[in-house]
Amino acid sequence: MDTSAFLVAFATLFATVGVADIAFIFAALTKDHSPAQRRLFATRGVIIALLILLFFAFLGNAILEVFGITIPALRTAGGVLLLLIAIDMVFARHSGGTGTTDEEESEARHAHDISVFPLAMPLLAGPGAISAVILLTTGADSDAEFWLVIAAIVVILFLAWLTLLVAIPIQRLLGLTGLSVVSRVVGILLAALAVQFVFDGIKASGLLGG
Repeated sequence: MDTSAFLVAFATLFATVGVADIAFIFAALTKDHSPAQRRLFATRGVIIALLILLFFAFLGNAILEVFGITIPALRTAGGVLLLLIAIDMVFARHSGGTGTTDEEESEARHAHDISVFPLAMPLLAGPGAISAVILLTTGADSDAEFWLVIAAIVVILFLAWLTLLVAIPIQRLLGLTGLSVVSRVVGILLAALAVQFVFDGIKASGLLGG
């Protein structure tokens, strides 16, 4: 069993789910709520996000077949998308790939229950995370690797849940600088993985011959 499949999936999902970034956003959106309400939002949001990602994990191949998308095309496109997300992370730019846009966050501030929107989607199960899940599961070479990817999804969302529960203390402890350092380091690793996905996709497509 190639455990590297788990490590690749873990690193990719850690970045695309935005485990290192959600503390600040969640703390800002729930600063006027009680600890019990924050726990409820966190638990409900993570469960919904898990269901969304598992849906795309198990039905990824079927979705690709409906739209006539090949695995090499998905790997190349997914690699490009992940590379754009990595660039945003390294240069501390904010986009809708791994979190909420300014308009979405403004709308969420006026919502009573943020567990579905924006927490579950697009904050946890955003476009980047969904693309990564389809990319990782359809690219699995065996059933064992597929289940390692599923395990990585569960572990990442469990870590996200723990992060949400301690969002405000983490915010106070690390501050903007600490979270920025974590985000940049993960972004560099994600950029390398993204380029590898592009290389693998182009190679598998047969465009270069051989």
